[in-house]
This record gives sequence, C-alpha cells and structure tokens, in this order.
Amino acid sequence: MNSSDLPTAVAEYLSANRSELFALTETLVGHDTQNPPGGTVEIVEWLKRALDEPSLAVERFEVDPEKPNLLATLPGRTDRTLCFNGHLDTVPFDESDWTYDPLGERDGDRIYGRGTTDMKGAVAAMLQVALAYARTGTKPPVTLQFAFVSDEETGGDAGLTTLLDTSDFAPDACVVGETTARNGRYSVSVADRGNIWLTLEASGTAAHGSRPMIGENAIDRLTAAIDQLRGDFGQQEQPVDASMDDIIEESVGFYEPEAGADATRRLYRYPTINLGVIEGGTAINTVPASASASVDIRLTAGVDTRAALGGIRNCLTGMDGIEITDISWTRGSYEPLGSPIVEASANAAEHVVDEQVYRRSATGGGDAKALRHSGIPTVEFGFGTQTAHGTDEYTTTEALVRNAVSYGTLPVLYERFASADG
Repeated sequence: MNSSDLPTAVAEYLSANRSELFALTETLVGHDTQNPPGGTVEIVEWLKRALDEPSLAVERFEVDPEKPNLLATLPGRTDRTLCFNGHLDTVPFDESDWTYDPLGERDGDRIYGRGTTDMKGAVAAMLQVALAYARTGTKPPVTLQFAFVSDEETGGDAGLTTLLDTSDFAPDACVVGETTARNGRYSVSVADRGNIWLTLEASGTAAHGSRPMIGENAIDRLTAAIDQLRGDFGQQEQPVDASMDDIIEESVGFYEPEAGADATRRLYRYPTINLGVIEGGTAINTVPASASASVDIRLTAGVDTRAALGGIRNCLTGMDGIEITDISWTRGSYEPLGSPIVEASANAAEHVVDEQVYRRSATGGGDAKALRHSGIPTVEFGFGTQTAHGTDEYTTTEALVRNAVSYGTLPVLYERFASADG
C-alpha cells in the first residue's frame, strides 16, 4: 500500500487508529435508516457530535425534519473545494432472512449489516479522514467538505437535492463513496446511464374466454407492443458523443469477465428495455378489456433523450389500442477522462491496489447524476463487496482501510491534477 502522497501525520493517524475506523462503521450500521421510511435524525445527530472538532464547521440542512443532511467543512490552503459525499439511508431488510445481525455484527475481517458496503463503510472512512486531518492539525491542500445526505435509495428530494437547492453548496469536484469494485476488479465510475420510464396502456374488448374471437385481448395487444418496442427501438444503435467512446471501452474491459465483451458493448451502444410490471385481466375465463405495463429503458450518457423519446413513439405509432400514458426520464451524465477528479481518484485507487483501475460508466445512476447535472465534476469511487442490497450484506476491514487511505490521499492528488490542468 503506497501512501507516499498521504500527509505524514494523517498517514500515522489512519495507521494507528484502524480499530476506530471499524468501530465507526459498526456504529453507523447500528443506526436503523431503512428507506422507507428513511429517518436519519439519530444518525445525523451522532455524526454531528463525532465531527465536533475546532477546525470543522458543521451545518445541518433539511426540508423534511425526519431526513436531515449534514455538511462539514475543513478549510484548506487553496480556494479549491473537494467534497466527499455519502448517503446515510439504506434499502430495507427482513431480519428473518439474515444469518447475521442486519444492524451490525463482526465476524473476523468481515463486518455484516445493512449498509456496510452501500455505503456506511465509505461514510465511516470519510468521517475518519475528516478526523485525521482535524485532529492532527494538518491543513489540506484544498478545502474539504463532507456531505452526508439522506433519501438517496428512493430517489427522494429530501437528501442531496435539498442540499443543492437550499445552500450555496458548490464544490469544485465531488467523490461519491459508492462501491465501484467487483470480483477483484477495481474502478472509478465516471458516468451513468439515463432512463426513460413509461407506462403503456392497452385497451381491448371484453368477451367470454370460450369465445375469444369475438373480443380483443388487451394483454395480447400489450405484449405485442412490448415485442415491437424490443424488436424495433431496442435494435437501434444510439448515437453517442465521441467523448464517451473511451469510457465505453474501459467499461467493456471492466465488465467483460462477467458478461462478455460483445454483450457489454451492446449494453452501452443500444437501449436496454426491461418490462418491470404488467397488469391486466380480471378472470381466467374473460378476455381482458384493459392492461398496462411499466417499462424501464436505459440509455448511455450522451444519447439525445428527446430523439430517443421520438423513436419510442414512432415505434408504437399505429398499434391498435396502445397508448403511452405516463413518461418520466433522466439524462445520463459523465465526467470526461483526463479531468482532474477522474485522474486523481484513479491514482488514489492505484495507491492501495496493484491491479488496473478502470475509468468506466455505471449501468444505473444515483446522486452522482444530480451533482454532474448541477455542474459539479463528480465520480463514484469506493472499495467494498458485491453484496449491496442483498441478504447478509458485508464489507471487509481491508476495504475500509483502502477507502480511508485513498480518500486521505485524494486531496493531495486532486490539487496536483487541478493545478496542472490550470
């Protein structure tokens, strides 16, 4: 583990206080922040007390009193600001399914519990980095901010959106501590995909199930429309900004061992279409008069969402009894390869692992998307496990240490790359 770019006092603090890091993780996991309902009052109050250091300014921002957000600031030697962002809420769990305590249990080098890898382990590492700089009196080369937010797992507005809308929060770059490691492969996520969520409604004519020929089956119409969508729009390669080409190739390299190069390349060059919910019919012996489907379509960053929506409508035009009744969408986002935060984060990861660190696109999207669309250069970067949202979710002590060391190194590397970039 190369920590040559880590300030000496900070390196010594992190090395001498690894047990503190593990304890911070267990304490964070011990707060039940399942979303829904997503209450984070107690964990925010605990974080506020933990960050009570003379050099740290801590502010609380909230719209929903049950879902507050915390922003801690540590002044640096320059006017650049680097933010570390982590969400405090978790997906729900069913305790009866778990072998270990979902609110935290240590077993050897593993710490189990909901949120250990998504993403309270990363939050613990960020917290310890803040304490390491503050308690050793080490002034970072850039001003550091630590944004601990609520309401990410359900995409609600009480979390990061509140911070963006109700404060002057505008760092020069941000690192979101989502786990970006898989099966011994490491990466920094520099992009995410956009989505189009739509509802298809099909109408037909009811009839007795013994005489289907005198009715019009709405479910048949609906499935035909979905087949048409997959076979037509789903087979259209989408025009992608040339600046995404290298990111796509890095993404192919990262996912190839699991999905194959061709399938992964197609994932980013073509739309993906998932039928998530289908409803219709009232009885087995009745031709259904109505049916509906919820469809999730994903598009790589750089694809023109308006053009894609036009393609979807054209694909379904003329189909009897089919109507698009509801559409919501987000645009994908990306941070170009070579930007200071991308290169600093990749180099920080390379300080703690010997393997290649890919600069790749995520397949979904979270708070990083909102930050990029607000003009804040952002990456996702964190060590952990592939157990996010699963039963017996866990992180490892090695992953926690890697997070703390790489996050502690990032301010030095970011200032170096940002200065070189002018």
